[in-house]
Amino acid sequence: MNRTYITDVKNNIGETIKVQGFIENLRNSRAMAFIVLKDITGKVQITVEKEKVPQLCDTIDSLTGDSVITVVGKAIENEYVKMGGIEIIPETIFVESIADALPIARKEIPATKKKQAVERSSIDQRIDYRWVDLRTDENQLMFKVQTAFVAALREYVLENNFLEIHSPKLIATASESGSDVFEVKYFDRNAYLAQSPQFYKQMAMASGFERVFEVGPVFRAEKSFTSKHATEFSGFDLEMSYIDSYKDVMDFEANLLTAALEKVSKLYGKEIEELFGIPVIVPKKPFPTVTLAELYKGLEEDFGYTVDESEKGDLTTEAERLSYEWVKKHYDHEFLFVTDFSPEKRAFYHMRDEKGTPMGYDLIWRGVEITTGAQREHRYDVLKAQAAEKGLAEDVKFYLEFFKYGCPPHGGFGIGIDRLTMLLLGLHIKDSMFIFRGPNRLNP
Repeated sequence: MNRTYITDVKNNIGETIKVQGFIENLRNSRAMAFIVLKDITGKVQITVEKEKVPQLCDTIDSLTGDSVITVVGKAIENEYVKMGGIEIIPETIFVESIADALPIARKEIPATKKKQAVERSSIDQRIDYRWVDLRTDENQLMFKVQTAFVAALREYVLENNFLEIHSPKLIATASESGSDVFEVKYFDRNAYLAQSPQFYKQMAMASGFERVFEVGPVFRAEKSFTSKHATEFSGFDLEMSYIDSYKDVMDFEANLLTAALEKVSKLYGKEIEELFGIPVIVPKKPFPTVTLAELYKGLEEDFGYTVDESEKGDLTTEAERLSYEWVKKHYDHEFLFVTDFSPEKRAFYHMRDEKGTPMGYDLIWRGVEITTGAQREHRYDVLKAQAAEKGLAEDVKFYLEFFKYGCPPHGGFGIGIDRLTMLLLGLHIKDSMFIFRGPNRLNP
C-alpha cells in the first residue's frame, strides 16, 4: 500500500490508507488512546477504541512522544475532532522507531494544576539537538518558506535569461579583501575558503555569459557574536553585463525581491502571521534611495543620532537599525537603498565616478543590511590601480587577468538567504539556519 500524506487524508474519506510520521501527542487511557500523528504536510488524529483492537494495546503502551510509527486504518469524518473533523481508525500500528525522553524543551510549557511550567531550552542547547528542534511547526514552516523564497528568486532570474554557475569554494588566494578568510591545508600548500563567488561571477562576465547567478555556501572568518552574523551561510549571488549604471542593478534587485515576496506572501503569508506574528509585506516600487550623508543628516534630525566624522564613510550598526524607523516614517517602506559610501570602505573592484565615489549601494531591510551591490570596474588599468591602492595587486593577480582580453561593463550583488529568512520571520540568525556555524560552533 502506498503512503498517503496527511494533507491528503481528507481526499480519502471512507478508504483504508497508510500514514506515517512522528507522534506529536499521545493520550493513553484504559479504554481509549488518542495519537496526534505529524508528517511534513500536517497532522491527523489516530483514535483507538481498545476493546475493538485488543491486538494493538501492547504496541500503544510501548509508544512515546516523538516515536515514529506507520498506521494503516480507515479515514472517517467526525465533527468532534478538532483537527479538521477527520480521524483515522487504525487496523495496524507498526513501530518504526521508539524515541527516548527528549533532551531539550522545544517550547515553553505553561504550568497546570498538576505540573510545573517548563522553560524553553536556550538556542544553544537546542542547536546541540537541532534535529529534534527542527520537528516543530515553526521550524518546518520556516524551511518551507525559505524553499519558496529561493525558488522564487531562481524563477525570476531564469525568466530574465540568467545562467546558473557553480564556482569553486577552494581558492588559491584570499578573495576580495585579503582578510577574514579561512585557511585550509591543500596537499603541499595552503588554500582558502571563498568569501563569495565574486571573482568567478566576473570571470563569467569576461566569458560572455552576460547574466549569471549562483546559490551556494559563503565563508567569513569573522569573530562576530551578533544576532545576524555566521561564519558559513548560503548566498544568492548574481552578476549582469551591459548595464548603464549601478542603478540598473538596484532596479533589478528591487524587482527580484518584490517578485519573491509576492510569491512567499501568496503561499505562506497567512501561516507566517499565525505562527510568527509577522505580516509578509510586499514592497512598493521604487524602493526609497538616499545617500549616506543624507541618511546621517536625517537620523540626526529625527533621532538625535550622531557619529564622529571618521565614521561617516560607512554605515554603523546603530545607523542601520535606526534607518528602519526613519524609512517607515518618511516613506512608509521597509526597504532602503543607501549610496555614496567612502572608497576606503568599499571593495577595490567597485567602479568609481569622476569624484572618486564608489558606484554602489547597500540595501537595508527592516534595519539590517542584506546586500552590498555595485557596478564593477571592468577596465584593466583602472582596476589594477585600485587593487594596488589597497595593497592587493599581487594577491589578486589571477583575477586581474580576467580583464586583459575584453570585458563588458557589468554589476551585481549578493544576498544572504539565511539573513533574509531571519528578517522575514523575526528571528535570530541561529534560529534561521538549518545548522548554525559561528566562531564557537562546529557541531552538530
